[in-house]
Amino acid sequence: MSLEPGVAERLEARYRGETVLGARKIEYGENDDPIEICFERGWSDGLPVTPPTDARVLRMLAGTKRRPEEVIGRIPPYLAECTVEKVAINAVLAGCKPEYMPVLLAALEAALEPVFTLHGVLATTYFSSPIIIVNGPVAKKIGMNSGINALGQGNRANATIGRALNLIVRNVGGGRPGEADRSTLGAPSKYTLCFAEDESDPAWEPLSVARGMPRGASAVTLFQGHGVEAFVDQKSRAPEQLTRSLAMALVKLGHPKLVQSARAILVLSPEHYAIYREAGWDRKRIERALYEATIRPGKELVAGADGVGEGIPASRADEMVPKFHEDGLMVVRAGGSAGLFSAILPGWLAGRNRAELQPVTKKIRES
Repeated sequence: MSLEPGVAERLEARYRGETVLGARKIEYGENDDPIEICFERGWSDGLPVTPPTDARVLRMLAGTKRRPEEVIGRIPPYLAECTVEKVAINAVLAGCKPEYMPVLLAALEAALEPVFTLHGVLATTYFSSPIIIVNGPVAKKIGMNSGINALGQGNRANATIGRALNLIVRNVGGGRPGEADRSTLGAPSKYTLCFAEDESDPAWEPLSVARGMPRGASAVTLFQGHGVEAFVDQKSRAPEQLTRSLAMALVKLGHPKLVQSARAILVLSPEHYAIYREAGWDRKRIERALYEATIRPGKELVAGADGVGEGIPASRADEMVPKFHEDGLMVVRAGGSAGLFSAILPGWLAGRNRAELQPVTKKIRES
């Protein structure tokens, strides 16, 4: 009987669950619906979740060699201790597979770095949430999507890894909408926004490498932002033209008169990237050109100009003012091979506090 599907897991849960798992058990009646119980207890983000039975949690824990009782950190806003077991429970709720655990654990560790300011990302009245970008061999290993519809639905790894991180903040840290989460409108990214970078071109420097990781290493980068804002240019064919065109969209983020207040990610599609690649432009040249193209005269940006109250102080009217800090724009490659469309993922406006608020990149421990 132990060879029949599911029997071994049920036996492990019966005889090993008590010694391995430390989480409080929830009892329910034979006629109760466990999915409805998860809704009633507030464990859901509004979508159905997978009930975390002992067998499912043990199966999820098999995706990492880290001990179930190991504490990853304290989750804001209530700074509750989060163990590997609690990560596994929320991974089950989100619909993850066990092989996603190393990516999820690295994403959580990145989110808990002080410069990521997870408490602020959660509690702000802005739209922001964690955005996860995955680089390296692990992306292909677990079947992540970096191509067609990479920022959309349909890929289990993309959807559930980001969802699990948000559920951990909700269920372990207590970050629920209307309580600690004070977002005025919110954004779909508060469910999930997680994708892999397209690393198919060996000439391209992946985001993780640009941020200090060795080539060939698997890593996650966490960004405080939301999305997705569409960019369309089907006529520019020279890199200089495309750069000026992108700059016209980038300067509008948040508000055309807000400057050096947020970072942004440009998700460059294959057809737009080809325009740069054929001209010999690499990541550094693209990012520098975009930074320079978004510098504008201060007199156009001051409060009151054009009859608009928003803007910078009048004392900066004679300056040439950049939209971003010099490290404020990151370029990532992703998307389908057809369509002259790219995307912009705007960052949290608290990015004006440049030293205190930064994206975080972490190496993924695959063992």
